[in-house]
Amino acid sequence: MKVLILSRNIGLYSTQRLILECRKRGHNVQVIDPLTCNLIIDNNDSYILDNSGQEVIADWVLPRIGSTATSYGAAVIRQFELKGIPVVTSSQALLQARDKLVALQLLAQNGLPIPKTALLSPIECDSQLIRREFEFPAVIKLLDSTHGLGVILSDSSQNGVAIAEAFMRMQQKFIIQKFVKESAGQDIRAFVVNGKIIATMLRKAPEGDFRSNMHRGSTATVIDLTEEEQKVVLDASKTLGLEVAGVDIMRSKEGPVVLEVNASPGLEGIEGVTKVNVAGSIVAYGDFIARTK
Repeated sequence: MKVLILSRNIGLYSTQRLILECRKRGHNVQVIDPLTCNLIIDNNDSYILDNSGQEVIADWVLPRIGSTATSYGAAVIRQFELKGIPVVTSSQALLQARDKLVALQLLAQNGLPIPKTALLSPIECDSQLIRREFEFPAVIKLLDSTHGLGVILSDSSQNGVAIAEAFMRMQQKFIIQKFVKESAGQDIRAFVVNGKIIATMLRKAPEGDFRSNMHRGSTATVIDLTEEEQKVVLDASKTLGLEVAGVDIMRSKEGPVVLEVNASPGLEGIEGVTKVNVAGSIVAYGDFIARTK
């Protein structure tokens, strides 16, 4: 089969692992930067051209769309969907998961446990509302934050109001969230493929940091999930329509809490820690949807 991987960086560990697993299965694999794709939309026929003017065709598509290419990347995915070509991650699922606020709204609507969250009016910073609704320390997070960047732990309401006002002056969109004290500096990443949890790890932040992202030097170990945690993880990925997802949860006194659901989770950390062939499972799922379309 011909497999197309949409990725802006062919040299990334995740992209290279997916290429290798495709080749192991005898596939003809092509990697294209989604931002170099040209979308031709017509009543008679719609198609995609690469930067050399050649039509891009595939038996199935594996999107690895980063945060800098979300909007255009989703449009490229949608074009393949309209042509009836199977995609591992749908355009709608990518957009829902990538927008932190939309994701939280959908998770809450479907009964998934999330940290209490506030999106404040962009017109005026209501300091009394912040003090009334949140205990401190609290987390203040830019909506377009990735890898722990743009995520701040505010230790007092006075400090929190000052940060909120600063973000507003910079016209930055942000949310305020309850800080789960009992899991400070650690969270769990669960990797889901085709409705099954295939790998899990506990991530611990470096000394003095509360952000447990692997990009920030966190350490990780294999961990087993409780039945309740497994259900939350699977329900979260299903709610956002993701067949491949990295679901981040925390253990709170009230039970598991969903922090984020990643539509294009990295493979290096999870494969390195758990020794599970995650890339192989993703490619196997791509083969499955191509055979059963």
